Formats: sequence, structure tokens, C-alpha cells
Amino acid sequence: MVSQNEILSKAEDVADQVLRHGKHVLPHVARLCLISTFLEDGIRMWVQWNEQREYMDMSWGCGWFVATLFVVLNMSFQLGGCVMVLARLRVTIACGILFGVVVLQTIAYSILWDFHFLLRNVSLIGALLLVLAESRVEGRSLFAGVPSLGENRPKTYLQLMGRILIILMFVTLLHFDLNPLQIVQNVVGSALMLLVSIGYKTKLSALILVLYLTCLNFYQNDWWNVPSHKPVRDFLKYDFFQTLSVIGGLLMVVSLGPGGVSMDEHKKRW
Repeated sequence: MVSQNEILSKAEDVADQVLRHGKHVLPHVARLCLISTFLEDGIRMWVQWNEQREYMDMSWGCGWFVATLFVVLNMSFQLGGCVMVLARLRVTIACGILFGVVVLQTIAYSILWDFHFLLRNVSLIGALLLVLAESRVEGRSLFAGVPSLGENRPKTYLQLMGRILIILMFVTLLHFDLNPLQIVQNVVGSALMLLVSIGYKTKLSALILVLYLTCLNFYQNDWWNVPSHKPVRDFLKYDFFQTLSVIGGLLMVVSLGPGGVSMDEHKKRW
């Protein structure tokens, strides 16, 4: 009979083969997925200019000028930040801009009072932290051959905070009912969340979460099948691209590994 360790070992071998063949493509796919929600929202600000401005004016009573300024800044910062991240141009500044957009939208759209959307926005911040961590890896690789004075501690803590925050997305997917299939999904999803957060079998766990979340995203948030005149289409579209951004963050975890503060790294020192 095949033991549990043998099954895990085979699964890790398969994951390693996938990563080995896709190591040059994976970071680019991760970045593209990660900025997708900002890119979609920035384009939507342009296409639905009047609707966005009127919504802000009605919600806050701030007047035409302030509402217009909000839409212009929101659109410009999101599209500009996306271009900078994809081009790997001043990534730290780009992540700061996108982080500011997340905070601004959290306040402007009253997301603070909606626990579901708040957790998703926090997950998005975790994904941005992982982009920062990757940029630090690239920065150090420019000085290949120069002796290191020790572990890159800021990068390590960015990876730790990033992977802990990003799994909060899965808390919003938990449904507490007596449906057997839902119970299985809750148990498996919670176990994988725990493994990623503590950094144990991190790459394998994150890769499984990527596959699981991708299937769930295309099944639950199929906005392309909803007529354009129905309001629910925009909500599904928002959920789809925000989930896609978290998938990008998980792909960053797969690409970078768990970092120094993790059980995987601790095992190497035994």
C-alpha cells in the first residue's frame, strides 16, 4: 500500500517538474494576473466615466469637481501602476501607488463596513507585498558574485506578510452549511490555507490553491454569460478579476518560495 509520504513525494516531484519547465514564464504570468484587477478597474473608469463620477457625487455629495478628480486620479494611478509593474520599472513606487489605490477605494466605496470585500482587499495588499519581495530578489541578483552580509531580512518579512495576507481570500469562500461537498471544500481549503501561512510544503500547497481557485473563479464568476444590462454582471466581473489578482499572488509564492520565516526553510537547517 502506498504511504502518505510517498504520495506527497510524488506530488512534489510533479510540481517541481511543472515549475522547472515554466520558471521563465511563471513570474510574468503572476504579474499579469496580479495587476488584472487594477487594469480592469482603470479601463472601466474610462469606459464608464459618467457613471463613476455620478456615483461618487451621489454617495459623498462632494460635487462635480471632486468626483471628477477622484475618477481621474483613480484611473491614472491604476493604469500607470500596472504599466510600471509589467515593465518592472521602479516597482517599489508602483506598488506604493497601487497600495494607495486599494486604501482609497476601501474608504471611498465604504468597503470598511463590508467584511467580505475588506478581506479581499487585504488579500490584494498581500499580493502587492509579494511583488515587492520579487523586486528585492531582482535587485540583489544585480550584484551576483559580491559576498552577501546575510539574509535579505526585508524580503523575508515581505514574503511572510504577503503569504499570510493573501490566504484571507479563502476565508471569504468558506460557507458553513451541511452540504457534504461544501464541508469537504471547507476542510481541504482550510488545510491548504494553514500550510501556506506557516510555510510547509509551500510551493505544492500554493499550486493546488491556484488550480482550485482558478476553477472556482471561472465557475462562480462567469460574468461573460450575463447580459450587459444586468447590474450583477459588474459585481461578477469585479469578483473575477480580484480573485485573478490573488491567484497572481499565489503564483508569486510558487515562484519565490516561502522565504526565510517558514517551516520549509527551518527544515533545511536541521
